[in-house]
Amino acid sequence: MINLTDNAINALRAAISTTGQPASGLRIMVDDGGCEGFTYKMDLAHGPSSDDAVVELDGIKLFVDSATQEHLNGTTIDFVLSPEGSGFRFDNPNAKSSCSCDKPCR
Repeated sequence: MINLTDNAINALRAAISTTGQPASGLRIMVDDGGCEGFTYKMDLAHGPSSDDAVVELDGIKLFVDSATQEHLNGTTIDFVLSPEGSGFRFDNPNAKSSCSCDKPCR
């Protein structure tokens, strides 16, 4: 299960409502890369793919493919505003460590 904080829900609602393209939810993926292992990718999506799990939280639909599901189980996604940079932050209990670039490490 993936969790969204109130800040993340509000940021996603704003992004979906202001996009020039129609979107029904957010696709979340974990990809190889980064300095120590995995990186997170997010993109507004028109709908789920055939192998996606659909998670709906407070009216926000998350589309997660089967390969990504195991890596995100228990993850909380937050949206943080800070002088160092604003954006989505992932608190993933499955990541063994985190490096200075804020990407999850294997």
